Amino acid sequence: MAQPDLKYQFSRLNIAEKLIAVNVVVFIVNALIPFLLGLQKDTIAQWFELPNDIVDIAFQPWSIVTYSFFHGGIGHLFWNMLMIYFVGRIFLNLFDAKRFLNVYLLGVILGGLFFVLGYNIFPAFFDTNASLIGASAGASSVLIFICTYLPNQEVRVIFFNVKLWMVGAVLVLSDLIQLPISNSGGHLAHLGGAFLGYLYASQLTKGNDIGSGFSKFMDSIANLFKGSEKKAAMKTVYKNKSTTRNNANTVVDYDKKTHQKKIDAILDKISKSGYESLSKAEKDFLFKAGKEN
Repeated sequence: MAQPDLKYQFSRLNIAEKLIAVNVVVFIVNALIPFLLGLQKDTIAQWFELPNDIVDIAFQPWSIVTYSFFHGGIGHLFWNMLMIYFVGRIFLNLFDAKRFLNVYLLGVILGGLFFVLGYNIFPAFFDTNASLIGASAGASSVLIFICTYLPNQEVRVIFFNVKLWMVGAVLVLSDLIQLPISNSGGHLAHLGGAFLGYLYASQLTKGNDIGSGFSKFMDSIANLFKGSEKKAAMKTVYKNKSTTRNNANTVVDYDKKTHQKKIDAILDKISKSGYESLSKAEKDFLFKAGKEN
């Protein structure tokens, strides 16, 4: 009985909350299993962390993504998940879950590439053996995307309001300043994620979605896991009720276009006058649209 309930509760979460849930579960499993079996702490993580050696990466290429689901401690996990939660709330009021995942995962990948290239290009890191874990690159990517897309939108920081572009600038400067001091690999990854977020948002404002190809790639992978029986059943329905289905599709397509037009109009208003210029009804509509997607 508990399993279906958990599955239902998970399905109700938005994409940012689902990422948080997966990260927390991975953290618990990564800590608990080695402890119970009397193994070394990194027994599981070593197969998923991103090494700085290109030869090692060739034997675990999946680590360019999987490193982001592992964390070095409870504090590391907490702050990353907190950032994902807050940036996710803002992002999903503007765009759908698929675009959030595009920005996040591409930020993770580019952050990993910055880490690997940095350790193999700059002499300061040549004699260092390091590995990368943590969701910071993905979180930084989403945050900088928002800061670039809505630079003049104000957010509350403790007792005063600041514009989003200032938040982004402080984050990037902080990583640059700390790069030679400590956690150099982590800061390289943050900068890679930040660069992806900036590039994605700046191109999107020009009408170019640089994540569209990646999105199609992810869809093709997801399709591999769909059962053949389900596909056969869908084909039977289309053959027997083609007329009804076509009519229904026409109505659905019309509703989707109308729905998207309203979203686009609200996004245009935000880009011109800021998020606070929206009425309560418009904010509620964006929130519900984000939830549905």
